[in-house]
Formats: sequence, structure tokens, C-alpha cells
Amino acid sequence: MAIHHALSGELIDIRPLGAAIETTRTATLYKTQHIEVFRMVLLAGKQMPEHHVAGEFTIQCLEGSVEFSIGTTRDIMGPGSLKCLAGGVPHSLVAIEDSSVLVTLLLHEA
Repeated sequence: MAIHHALSGELIDIRPLGAAIETTRTATLYKTQHIEVFRMVLLAGKQMPEHHVAGEFTIQCLEGSVEFSIGTTRDIMGPGSLKCLAGGVPHSLVAIEDSSVLVTLLLHEA
């Protein structure tokens, strides 16, 4: 079964998952030729090893807390925290507690 991606103008629910976080997987919510929006779910202790993406992106913590690292700089993101990052910058994430974050990624120049 195909995963539904929202259409232009469609309302998307990004409220915290609460208890459902344990059984929810990372999923793309909206994708076009130019941007991709996805909710990433990281359970406590899970990590996204250092990597980089070509395009600029934002990451917003919806629930829980994550450590976001760029080189030796480490920031703790909690609900409502937003970080913007240029493309090509190596970064990593570690979930301090069960967490979900909203990522908006620029795929190609508009």
C-alpha cells in the first residue's frame, strides 16, 4: 500500500504523537520537485550518525528532546525549537528521549 503524501493546500496534522510515538515510523508528509517535508521519529538513544544533505533545511522539534551536533557544537532541542542549516554542513542527531522532529528540506533551487 502506498504512503499518502499531502497534496498542495492539504491540511497536515503535526501535533505530538504522545504514546503513539513508540509505534510510529518516520514518514514523508509532503514532497514536490523542490521540497520535502517529513516527520522523523527517533526513540530514546537512537541516533542519526553524522551526514550532510545537499540542500538547505530546517528541523523543528515537535516533542521529546534531541541533541543536534555540528562539529563540536551541541545544542539540545526541545518542543518548539527550530534550527536552520545550510546545505553541505555535516551534522548528527541523538534522541535524548522519545522524540519527533519536522524536517523541511530544499531539494532543488526554486
